[in-house]
Amino acid sequence: MSQPAPQVDPQNIWNIMTGFQHSAAFKAGVELEVFTKIGEGKTTAADIAAATGASERGIRILADSLPVLGLLTKSGNEYSLAPDSAVFLDKNSPAYLGSAVDFIMGPTQMRGINDLTNAVRNGGTTVTGDGSVDPESPMWVTFARGMAPLVFPAAQAVAGNVGIPNDQPIKVLDVAAGHGLFGIMVAKAYPNAQIDAVDWANVLTVATENAEKFGVADRHHLKPGSAFDVEFDNDYDVVLVPNFLHHFDAKTCTDFMKKVNAALKPNGKAITVEFIPNEDRVSPPAEALFPLIMLAATPGGDAYTWPELEKMMIDAGFSQSQHVPLAPMPMHLVVSSK
Repeated sequence: MSQPAPQVDPQNIWNIMTGFQHSAAFKAGVELEVFTKIGEGKTTAADIAAATGASERGIRILADSLPVLGLLTKSGNEYSLAPDSAVFLDKNSPAYLGSAVDFIMGPTQMRGINDLTNAVRNGGTTVTGDGSVDPESPMWVTFARGMAPLVFPAAQAVAGNVGIPNDQPIKVLDVAAGHGLFGIMVAKAYPNAQIDAVDWANVLTVATENAEKFGVADRHHLKPGSAFDVEFDNDYDVVLVPNFLHHFDAKTCTDFMKKVNAALKPNGKAITVEFIPNEDRVSPPAEALFPLIMLAATPGGDAYTWPELEKMMIDAGFSQSQHVPLAPMPMHLVVSSK
């Protein structure tokens, strides 16, 4: 007996094809501070338009699209924030994440995504100039300023996995420090910690601002330059490698981790922050999609599975490594002992 034909529906294909419209509406809502103004009590199109300086027609059409995306609700002619929007998209919320738009949806990232077909043909990005691995790229200043709220929970998790009594003096190296929060959170948890932050000089200005904000500037020291070229000391208790390895091919990662290993004391450890997909490479969703971002943004970067990362660490001379997922965040820790 023949099997019944499967039911097919083009809706998923349509949603994917028009997904750029959804993200554009989201971006416009963030940039115009629509969510913030609604949180402040401006609930009609006319009131939101007056508060944002935009046209009433434009706000009405934009605001009517946002309930479709689950970001607002509407009753009569009044709009309200959906729960997630109230927490993450209202600038008056301490958990505001809208600043990440400047980096994730910024021109450099979008150039790579818009050129994805050529990146697939080439096996890596064909976009040059101000890219993710270009020296002194200004995009990393945007990253440092915009992404800090998004990684704050992961930075706290790193501090919680140092595994050293918190009254002990420790010396910590923060590689590709960016906003500096990973090292800064360790400094907050370890009052006798000294932090060396490595990154481009223009990016380290943001790390310095954050070190001052969190009251650890006197223990936060700068090592400007490329992490591949800057000479590391060899007496670190902990080396942090947050969101760095995925920009490079496996051999480059292994060679760099050898340098990290050499910078550690005999009982030191490296804590790496990465997006780690399952071995099937199609789950979980955020981790499984991350290699696509690296394909569009880097010549040879990738998101590595746990077995791949574990092999890198073994080949770099580490005795053992532990995989620590940070669910529900898509980031994971790799804690490697010398």
